[in-house]
This record gives sequence, structure tokens and C-alpha cells, in this order.
Amino acid sequence: MIKKDKIKDLHYSVTGVITADELQSAADKILEKYGADAKMPGFRKGHVPLTVLRQKYNASAMADAIDKLMNADLEKYATDKKIRLAGAPRADVSKWEIGRDAEYTLEFDILPTLPAIDLEKITVTKKVTKLPESEVETAIENLRRARSVAEKQPENYKAQNGDTAVIDFTGFMDDKEFEGGAAKMHHLVLGSGSFIPGFEDQIIGHKSGDEFDVNVKFPADYHADNLAGKPARFAIKLHEVRKNILPELNDDFAREIGQESVEKLREHIRNILNEQYENAAQSEMRNELLDTLSDKVKLDLPETLVDQELQMAKNEHEHKHSHCDGDCDGKCKFDEKKERKEAERRVKLGLILAEWGTQNKVEVSRDDLQQAIWAEASRYPDPKQVFEFYNKNPNALTMLRGMIFERKALDEMLTHVKQKEKSVKPEELFQQASVK
Repeated sequence: MIKKDKIKDLHYSVTGVITADELQSAADKILEKYGADAKMPGFRKGHVPLTVLRQKYNASAMADAIDKLMNADLEKYATDKKIRLAGAPRADVSKWEIGRDAEYTLEFDILPTLPAIDLEKITVTKKVTKLPESEVETAIENLRRARSVAEKQPENYKAQNGDTAVIDFTGFMDDKEFEGGAAKMHHLVLGSGSFIPGFEDQIIGHKSGDEFDVNVKFPADYHADNLAGKPARFAIKLHEVRKNILPELNDDFAREIGQESVEKLREHIRNILNEQYENAAQSEMRNELLDTLSDKVKLDLPETLVDQELQMAKNEHEHKHSHCDGDCDGKCKFDEKKERKEAERRVKLGLILAEWGTQNKVEVSRDDLQQAIWAEASRYPDPKQVFEFYNKNPNALTMLRGMIFERKALDEMLTHVKQKEKSVKPEELFQQASVK
């Protein structure tokens, strides 16, 4: 039974007592359940006397009984106080001895109460734009390029933008070869932008059999910190150049893609692009609403949740920079102050969306989950691995369900806020929004 409590904001410290008799009675019930299947020399299965079970297993049963009784006390306390825990409590029963009353202390944070949010007083901007027909034609050209046939060109042919160069390359930094900077017989589409800026441009104009150097500088935001912002030299051997011959744009080509005609293909692409524009606009409205909620809604935060979120960010940072040897221009340093602020924002928005979504009966259906898993699986060469992952990892499925819940809650919120339209150019629409 909980005897006293100490409360400071969302942090609770409660002290309780379990009498020795109550504890032994609970431990005996645990022992009896165990004894139903226990096998011990000299006794039939299920007929081991309680006194014998106590001699061997009493300490373990007592520990389980303490946990069970503490949890029962805490559940009653939370119900009576009408509070919800923000996580598992920290328990201290260090002074307890067998045969005596067990005094315990539980420390925990509780979830805050969400204040009323008048969504009708919030206005977000919906960016709208007209789809340029040139984007439809660009998409069609990309489809043609994807189905092009690469024909090997004569040795005296000079590589041009759009050609495929078959190359060997080895990367050097300060005349030392660096890890991950070499490949053999790599097929590189010139002008694709798949390599470091300037790399592909320096291959244009060369012929089959040429051996030469390409000098580039890695982007400052390159994913490998040991290469970011630094100059490098690549030794190139150009084996052959292939010119990509595009298929003719006609109804036969359209039918290969599953459309009846070229015009139907254009219509299909137009619908896809318009949907992407709508998704981009929706994404920006979500971000704007999240910023507004973060700034305007006053909410005390459980330190337990903030610390957990901060620790996850720290673990992710350490994993990302595990290769760093300390010479990363400060990029390897974990900015505790900045990251804590971000952790507080994530916790705050998570609590708002969870509480508002629950109050407004937002639900995640089986179809919602299946669609999300299918969408993720489609991005992998072997979709089956994604399905197996979620089948074997219920915690991952729970996390996915939570992400879907938050997205649905946010989209439901957007139906209650005011929206003002703003005409923009297509490039402005996609500056910050991520196309889903």
C-alpha cells in the first residue's frame, strides 16, 4: 500500500509498504503455480510440498511477488489520482530483508494533460501550382531513356552527354588510395548526376582506351565525413562508350508501359505528377501545422521521455560517425544542447498528436498497416525481407503503427484548420516538401 507521495510538476516519488504476511502469501501463490509442474526427487510431479518449494525457491518467488504487489499498488494509485505514467517506474527495495515488511520507493513521470486546441484559429498555407506540360514530356523522355538500348561506339567516337561510359576508376586523396573509391567496368551514364559534381563532365570528350585523371572536390555535406569538402583525384580508364538509342514514341511504346496510346500515357503521367504536387503541398501544410503546434501549445514534458529521445539521437549519431577518428571539423561532436531542444520538440509533438488523435477517435486499420508495409517493401530488391522483418519484430510493427497514427491524426487536424491558397512556381513547391 502506498503511504505517501512527493510530487513536483510531472515527477512523482511514492513510498509504500508491503507487509511480511502479505508478501509471503503472494509468494506462496507463485510457488503453488510453479509446484503444479515441478519435478523434484522423491516427489510426484505436482505434489511437492509448499515447505519444500519454499526452501529452494522462496527468494525468487518473493522477488516476483514484490514486483507484482508494487505494480498493483501503483495501478490503484494511478487510477485514484487519474494519472497516466510516461514510462516504467524506477523501483528501490534495497533495504528489504526476507521475513520483514518490504518498504519500497517508486519514481516515475506522468503524461501531461493536453490543453484545448482551437484548430479553427490556426491558418496554414496551401501552395498551389499549375503543372507545366514540359514536366510531362520530361517524364516521357525519362521513360524512353530507361528503355533505351546502349550501342557500343567506334574507338574514335568521343563520349557525349547522355552516353554510357564503361570505366575503371580509383580514387586518391593526397596521393593515397581511399577506401570505397574504386570500381571496375562501372557503367556510368554521363549527365545523370550520379557521381560527384564535375566527375562526369571530365569524361565527356574522351574516347575508348583513354587513360586520364579526373580532379574533383567532394561536397561539404557528403555522407562520409572523412571525404566531405576535400579534393580528390580519380585515375580513369575508359574501356568503351555506348550511345543510348531511344525507342520511338508511339502507341506500341505506350502499350509496353501499360497504356493504350501516347495520349493515354500522357494523361497517366499527368495524373501521377498532379498527385505528387498535391502530396508536396500536403507535406508543407503538415510541417507548418507542426511548427505552429510546437510554438503555440504550452505543455509540460516528462523528462523520462525527453531523456529517452535524446539517448536515441545520441546512439544514432554515434552509429553514423563510428568511423570518425576525431578529425571531422567538429561534425563528429554531439551537440547536447541543440539535440535536447530537438528531442523536446519531438516529444511534445508526439504527445499532442497521440492525445488529440485518441480524443478524436483516430484509428489505424489493418489496411493502413498493410499499405505502409507494401510501400516500404516496394523500395527494396527483395520485398519478402521487409514482410519477414515485421512478422518477426512486433516492436517494429508497433512503431510503424505509431507513425501511421501520428500521420492520420495530423491529417485529421488539417481538416479543422483554415487553409489559404498561395500560387507558386513548381520549384518553390518542392523546395522544402518531400514528395511521398
